[in-house]
Amino acid sequence: MKHLTFASILLGFSIFMSCDDNTGEMGTSLISKMDELNISTDTFYVKSRSVVADSVYARNAIGYLGKVLDPETGGYVTGDFMSQFHVLEDYRFPEESKMTSRIGDAIVADSCELRLYFDSFFGDSLTAMKLTAYEMGTPMSEGVKYYSDFDPIAEGLVRADGIQVDKTYNLTGTNIRILLNDSCWDKEGNGYNNFGTYLLQSYYKNPNNFKNSYRFINNVVPGFYFKSTAGLGSMAYITRTQLNVFFRYAEGDTTYVGTTSFAGTEEVLQTTHITNTKSCIDSLVTKDESCTYIKSPAGIFTELELPVDEIINGRGASAVTHENDTINSAKLVLQCLNNTTGSDYALPSPTRLLMLPADSLYSFFEKGNIVDYRTSFLSAATSSSSIGNTYTFNNINGLITFMHANRGSENWNKVVLVPVKVTTNSNSQIMSVVHDMSLSSVKLVRGYGAAEVEAGANSHAPLKISIIYSKFE
Repeated sequence: MKHLTFASILLGFSIFMSCDDNTGEMGTSLISKMDELNISTDTFYVKSRSVVADSVYARNAIGYLGKVLDPETGGYVTGDFMSQFHVLEDYRFPEESKMTSRIGDAIVADSCELRLYFDSFFGDSLTAMKLTAYEMGTPMSEGVKYYSDFDPIAEGLVRADGIQVDKTYNLTGTNIRILLNDSCWDKEGNGYNNFGTYLLQSYYKNPNNFKNSYRFINNVVPGFYFKSTAGLGSMAYITRTQLNVFFRYAEGDTTYVGTTSFAGTEEVLQTTHITNTKSCIDSLVTKDESCTYIKSPAGIFTELELPVDEIINGRGASAVTHENDTINSAKLVLQCLNNTTGSDYALPSPTRLLMLPADSLYSFFEKGNIVDYRTSFLSAATSSSSIGNTYTFNNINGLITFMHANRGSENWNKVVLVPVKVTTNSNSQIMSVVHDMSLSSVKLVRGYGAAEVEAGANSHAPLKISIIYSKFE
């Protein structure tokens, strides 16, 4: 058993102190209770394994577009995404009489385009890639929980006779520009010289359809689906999608060039469709027992089995029983293993990992939950010269208590580690936690039970959870 210094005892004990109007004997009382307080530490083995992620909740402010080879698996990862477009409340184009872009008496747009803006990407920026932009025929619904295996084309949501524009591009700039200037037809068979003309004439026919995003999406533009159709070597992380219309209008004797932009924002639906080479993912999970993996997007998670009963009631490495002790702290350090692929395009480690109960893996993201540091915890990758890269989860003692109080389900003592992207406000408050579907991969030291460790199951230092207990004698 390890005993802490008196200063450490004072610090730990301060957590348990409560206010009292009678302070006359506080000093004497404190010293008396310190003499009776026993602080001890213990460690327990943690089991871990890799689990196939299959698919993840796909609503995200970032669209992932491209195709790359994962050098670790030899498989391919493809990203396609769908974006709807937001309309400002009660939006108005210039008055119809002021529009000067016309063919005969018909109002037309000078041009129309889609812009896909990206701040970052993975792979080679010079690689030639190709996408196809598909006009959606039916909008994806706000009321449906779409996962990353949902394919709008296979589900019949893309217009078979709608716009399909091919675009060859690379990632040397800041955006991908897709022109929508060819002839097109609406669902009633009416023809237009470009997609912008369709938008303008739709507005002057019924301005109410531009009053808000819901009416716009359901009556004018259900969205566009961007599919990677050729090329290999880059994945763009699209942060903003814009549908731009250009036209001319007059104010008195002066003619102006007008531009209207409809943007893909968090107010409307954006989803990503991820395709992994399933056989390669399955092979890592089932055949490689030397470690556990975490791979995104929608690839592999690591599951941990926490020794909750042993921590609450049993004996750890110290062989001391803790059934009457109070858990003050629980800490878990996950050690990363070096990537040995040797590729210039080895996938980077996830920036942040979320730990949450296995039974909450789907509901946490579907409900838009925020990390509460009671049943869900965040850890960022850190580097140490002595042990290398690690992910550390501190103060998860509340999770141990929660699990013990909710024993019974099949996964009651299991947690899952998931790569996530966190959004904060100006005060560093967490506003959202979503699946990180950027490309990443990390190998972690695998955890085994006590019997397996003693049998030499792993050449690395065993995966342990460290506990600090206190008890009044």
